[in-house]
Amino acid sequence: MTRFTRRAVLKAGVAAGALAGGATGLLPRIAAAQADNRPSITVAVQQIVNANTLEPLREQSNVGTRIMTSIFESLIEQDLQKDLESIPGLATEWKRLDDRTVELKLRQGAKFHNGDEVTADDVVFSFGPERMFGKAGAPEQKLFTSVVPGDTKDLPPEVPAVAKRLWPALERIEAVDKYTVRFVNKVPDVTLEGRIARGGSQIISRRAFNEAKSWLEWARAPVGTGPYKVTEFRPDTSLTLTAFDDYWGDRPPVKQIRLVVVPEAASRINGLLSGQYDFACDIPPDQIVEIERNPRYEVAGGLITNHRIICFDKAHPELKDPRVRLAMCHAIDRQLIVEALWAGRTRVPKGLQWEFYGDMFHGDWSVPAYNPDLAKKLLREAGYKGGVIPYRVLNNYYAGQNSTAQVLSEMWRAVGINVEIQMKENWSQIFDRNSPRGVRDWSNSAPFNDPVSSIVNQHGPKGQQQQIGEWTNDEMNKLSVELETSTDRPKRKQMFRRMLEICEREDPAYTVLHQTAVFTAKRKDIAWKPAPSFAMDFRARNFKLTRG
Repeated sequence: MTRFTRRAVLKAGVAAGALAGGATGLLPRIAAAQADNRPSITVAVQQIVNANTLEPLREQSNVGTRIMTSIFESLIEQDLQKDLESIPGLATEWKRLDDRTVELKLRQGAKFHNGDEVTADDVVFSFGPERMFGKAGAPEQKLFTSVVPGDTKDLPPEVPAVAKRLWPALERIEAVDKYTVRFVNKVPDVTLEGRIARGGSQIISRRAFNEAKSWLEWARAPVGTGPYKVTEFRPDTSLTLTAFDDYWGDRPPVKQIRLVVVPEAASRINGLLSGQYDFACDIPPDQIVEIERNPRYEVAGGLITNHRIICFDKAHPELKDPRVRLAMCHAIDRQLIVEALWAGRTRVPKGLQWEFYGDMFHGDWSVPAYNPDLAKKLLREAGYKGGVIPYRVLNNYYAGQNSTAQVLSEMWRAVGINVEIQMKENWSQIFDRNSPRGVRDWSNSAPFNDPVSSIVNQHGPKGQQQQIGEWTNDEMNKLSVELETSTDRPKRKQMFRRMLEICEREDPAYTVLHQTAVFTAKRKDIAWKPAPSFAMDFRARNFKLTRG
């Protein structure tokens, strides 16, 4: 049965009118019918991206996650309006062929922002050496059917580093036919579907990538399949997205989304209340009540699959002894931080894990208890003499970061730990090795429902903490490889528990402070719900202007 859509009828009307010589009278009526009355919105953010690019493989950050879902899509998507469960994205269905292989059927008719149809060739290219791994250390090029000799752009070193972290054992991607692909791993992997769905595995246009004059040109104006396309990107200033009306899903409900960088929370709030912004992101909990005194505005949000953590650099002489790091863990009154700085709107979690891990979740695990006496005892046993430990902090990159740093510093000082807060301007300064590093703020997300996505991805042998030389542990590294390859679920759960024991108690790599809660202030006449992640969803299912 033929289906008549509004777009098809309008196109047919234009063609018929032109053929009949009556286009002159018809065009004004068509223009009126197509009048775009959708709203444009402005979103105030503390930062758009950290790397000044929009390439997901370079921008693995909390702030970057906020925008990526509008521009890009993966084969398997996460339902942002539920509990991040897997749903069809650019693939309509998928199945396991064996422990190493997943086959997916592509959504026919889905288009990139440049008008090209999404095909298996684009999928193969998206995971190939030109875009993801680079020439050095890439999987065998003959396995990637999209390789064009001499076509590889110079990738920033961070891109293949992230790619190898996300896909440590990818063997090949096979284009079975135009709309069917197979992911084949070198080793068994029970998390393949999660890896396909996570950030960094979005599908891009091969033609658009190859036509860009440089990697940077591509990365600042990328071409994806999301409901909104990049119109203008001014690093550290603004990002403008416009509706992509050839989107395969429902028509985007917003004509234009403009994100503007407003570093100070007070300025974001004042701009919202004055009508300058429609959304203000990363609202401190102590400002929620004040905002909601105005009947035109409300604050939405809550817990997400991310934890705020403190990372240790055990190369620092004062932190070499794990007892000093463990003492710092026991000196923290996490519940006080939750109550005093977060108004009880978050919680102290059970270590670096989340309930959506399902049967991999350890419900009887806990973070190191607040115990100042034990902290002092551990310091005496370690022979700590009060040496200075640097604490590197960004200026409220995380909500309430400065006040949290001050509270932590006092808690550590109360048990005799001499911490010096060092304010830094950017992440390059946070990671800089040219001066002694001690402890730093960070956060850790679970992009999919398995500990491989978090504790291995960030703290394992290919994780960022080890890549920058802060921490390593031989047993942890061995367990990471085993966890990624084992298909024995009870054994995997035991291995994960041992990893928690190593990383949080025996040889602390980090300590969890609290689960992250994200709050967004907005106009009350906009019906919009936050996701249980950093992502902001502006699809038709999640945006409606309620006023007349």
